[in-house]
Amino acid sequence: MSPADRLRAVLAKPDVLVMPGCFDALSAKLVERAGFAATFMGGFAVSGTRLGAPDTGLISYAEMVDQGRDICAAVSIPVFGDGDTGYGNAVNVRRTVRGFAQAGFACIMIEDQVAPKRCGHTLGKQTVPRDEAFARVQAAIDTREDGVDMLIMARTDAAATEGFDEALLRAKAFAEMGADITFLEAPRDEDEMRAYCDGVKGPKMANMVEGGDTPLLAPAKLAEIGYEIVVYPLTLLLAGVRAMEDALSSIRDARHPEALAEFAHLRDIVGFPAYYADEDKYATD
Repeated sequence: MSPADRLRAVLAKPDVLVMPGCFDALSAKLVERAGFAATFMGGFAVSGTRLGAPDTGLISYAEMVDQGRDICAAVSIPVFGDGDTGYGNAVNVRRTVRGFAQAGFACIMIEDQVAPKRCGHTLGKQTVPRDEAFARVQAAIDTREDGVDMLIMARTDAAATEGFDEALLRAKAFAEMGADITFLEAPRDEDEMRAYCDGVKGPKMANMVEGGDTPLLAPAKLAEIGYEIVVYPLTLLLAGVRAMEDALSSIRDARHPEALAEFAHLRDIVGFPAYYADEDKYATD
């Protein structure tokens, strides 16, 4: 099965898809080892870990595809990829979709922000006019229809710029155009979440950002509201930052960090046992 077919099979199951975000091959492997059926490579996490820079459009198409290729190669579960604005006009969107598919992604997210875009839960967002937003999504859908095996997730940030009604209109249009999944970013309360889920057909994704604008609700509650997918894009990164800062504080204070994984466990995660098995298999006298 292709990555996209594996994702279609996951989405066909009745349970809500709970999806921790990843930012590199190691974090993706941890998601898979923990038993999750899919993962999401988000722009905030990759920009933060690869560049040490904010998610404000600083990271490039090539860098995202390069990071994604390593992530997709490291796991067998389907990976969602953050395609931002498509990195240009509608023609650029077509190239971006093809590139993400070639890298091994199962689904790409295309959004309606003005480039350079920003994290959906930060200040200064702007969105393009409605017709330009529709053109981007149509270009992504056309690329899928031309034979690129990729699911299209269409995202709108218009709730923060044009109001919730405009965001709902855009999400409805994306679904009617043929987007596989829609994503209305940053609803501010449960009423808006329900209005979106009741008003838009097809699979919908909830974005659970700790400290963000959207209420943090349990997956069961989100499923009851009407979401089929729940993503936690920054949870692993936030946990990692806290753990690394604590370890650094201990070393600085001449204390050895206490809460560490075993070295043997890390060797297992990155694949030393399988490497040793291959080494023995192909050993020569």
